[in-house]
Amino acid sequence: MANDYDIVVIGAGVAGLNAAIAAARHGARTMIIDMLGAGGQVINVDCIDNFPGPAEGMSGFELGPMLQMQADEAGVEFALDTIATISRTETGFRIAGADLDLSAGAVIIAAGSVKRTLGIPGEAEFEGRGVSHCASCDGPLMRGRQVCIIGGGDSALDEALALVPHAARITVIHHGSRLTASAALQAKAQEAGNIEVRLNTVATAIRGEDGVSAVTVRDLSAGTESDIPCHGVFVYVGLAPNTAFLGSAVTLASDGRIVVDLDMQTSVPGIFAAGDIRSRSVAHLAASAGDGVTAAISAVRHLAAAGIGEPVKHHASAG
Repeated sequence: MANDYDIVVIGAGVAGLNAAIAAARHGARTMIIDMLGAGGQVINVDCIDNFPGPAEGMSGFELGPMLQMQADEAGVEFALDTIATISRTETGFRIAGADLDLSAGAVIIAAGSVKRTLGIPGEAEFEGRGVSHCASCDGPLMRGRQVCIIGGGDSALDEALALVPHAARITVIHHGSRLTASAALQAKAQEAGNIEVRLNTVATAIRGEDGVSAVTVRDLSAGTESDIPCHGVFVYVGLAPNTAFLGSAVTLASDGRIVVDLDMQTSVPGIFAAGDIRSRSVAHLAASAGDGVTAAISAVRHLAAAGIGEPVKHHASAG
């Protein structure tokens, strides 16, 4: 029995879109499925400077549609759904979602990650009422106010910089003795003038009544607690891989990410993974794009070896 598609890509972020584009350009009938739409989490990033493009960077709102347009032109089909299971069939795999039920010769999992939460009092209660995960979305609401950013990596400083034109004062709270963000982002934060960094500090509660009014923090060096007055709290404490729907379908690493080889193949021949959902990912947009292309070419080669679809066509090398 023929499969509905040669390749199904799960996840329409940078990794998934690049995988779908590459697969379709190599002649594979390709479907990409995402629960939200093209672009993934990058759609809310105000300025992307870790992806090849204009020297001044670009917004996720620009990058997502640009990749979707390329995918459309390559002949990729899109669908909105939440995938529930992936199971084997005689000719490949069955991909079942809330609405979809289709088959494919190969699957590329690029479902990305979800933002981790702090798990402290007040976080859930004030979600959408002062607690946010999108500075570019909610920054204008913080005009002239004090805000706190919790986290010390690239995402935390990216969002802090997005808030610079809006907030009167931005306090970055990080549990470590140094920030983990890139040197370039740290330099921009130092130049901003309204960003203060609190190291060796953890947030223990978010307080307020109708909205956020303060964050309670503990100084890990002194062991003392104090309140930082603020009207908004933006949480960027890392990402958790979106692999719960896989169950035991493929082998996962200890951190919950998918174990892959150099060809992006998982423990199951015919299932590939790309982007920050895979183990040992550097969580960089340019690397995720490369993952997607590698996974796509590997998937097409898998289909050809299995007698499904057309052999890989040779495209120009980067040299």
